[in-house]
Amino acid sequence: MTSSTLVDIDLKGLLPKVASGKVRDLFAIDEDTLLFVASDRISAYDVVMQNGIPGKGALLTAMSVYWFKYLQNKIPTLKTHFIKQSLPADVETALGDQSLSSSLRERSMQVRRLKIIPVESIVRGYITGSGWAEYKKSGTVNGIAMPPGLVEGQQLPQPLWTPSTKAEAGAKDENINPEKARELIGDVAVAKRVEELSLEIYTTAAKRAEEVGIVLADTKFEFGLTSDNEVVLVDEVLTPDSSRFWPKQTWEQNLGKQQPSFDKQFLRDWLVGQGLKGKEGVVIPEEIARQTAAKYKEAYQMLTGENTLGA
Repeated sequence: MTSSTLVDIDLKGLLPKVASGKVRDLFAIDEDTLLFVASDRISAYDVVMQNGIPGKGALLTAMSVYWFKYLQNKIPTLKTHFIKQSLPADVETALGDQSLSSSLRERSMQVRRLKIIPVESIVRGYITGSGWAEYKKSGTVNGIAMPPGLVEGQQLPQPLWTPSTKAEAGAKDENINPEKARELIGDVAVAKRVEELSLEIYTTAAKRAEEVGIVLADTKFEFGLTSDNEVVLVDEVLTPDSSRFWPKQTWEQNLGKQQPSFDKQFLRDWLVGQGLKGKEGVVIPEEIARQTAAKYKEAYQMLTGENTLGA
C-alpha cells in the first residue's frame, strides 16, 4: 500500500472531471464509463479534514473491489457498476511518471455511468450513532418504533433499512423514514428493490464479517439505475468509510458504551475529545492519522484475508 498521502487528484487534464466528492474524484472516460479515483482525503461529521490518511484511497478501492466480487458471487441477481481496477491505458501512457501512474492505478476503478438514486441507503443491524441518539429521545430510529430498554451497541431484532437524504456538497445528510425515501425515489418498484437489496447485501456481508471476528454494526450503500430501471450497486461498498466495524470478541462486554472500532470512529472520537466536531480546517496530528490508517488496514486484512493490496 502506498505510504505517501495523495489529497488532490491530478490527471493532468487527460480526462474531464465530472464531480469531486469528499473522498473521490470522478472523471469521464466516455459517455458510458467513469473513472472513480479515491484520494486519501477523510471526512468526519460531514467535514473534510485538511490532511489525509496515508494509503487510504488505495485501501478503500481494494476493499470495494473485494466486496463487489464477493457479493456478486453470493447474490447472483446483484448488478454492480464495477468494470475493472485500472487506469485507461492511454491515460497511463500519457502520464509518463511511473510513480504517479502506479499511485493512481491502485486507487482507480473504471465503472458504468448510471443515473444515481437520490438517497443514501443505510442498513443498521445494531443501535449506535445517530440511531442511538434518536432512540434515546423518542424510542424510534428514523421514525420507526423500537422495543423499549435497548442499550447502546445492542443488536436490533432484525436489520433495519434507515435511509437518509443524499445532500449536495457542503450540506448534511438527513435521516428520513422509509416512506419519505420511497417518495424521493419516486418509483414503487425501484424503491422496493433498493430496500430489498440493501438488506440482502447487509445480511450477506455481516455473515462474512462475523466469520472473521468482526461485527458489521451498520453500513451505507448507494444505487444507480440503468436506462431500463435496473437497480445497480454503485460507489464504494462496505469500507471503513461507509461502515461501522467492531471487534466481535469485545462487543458484548462493551454494551451500553462506545465500542472499539476498525473504522473512522477513532477519528470521530478524537475530534469530539478535542472539541473539534464539525469544525472546518482541522489538521489531523500525524499520530492520529497513523492510528486511523492502522485501523483501516486491520479491517481490510481481516475481511479479505490479504496482507497487501492487489488489483
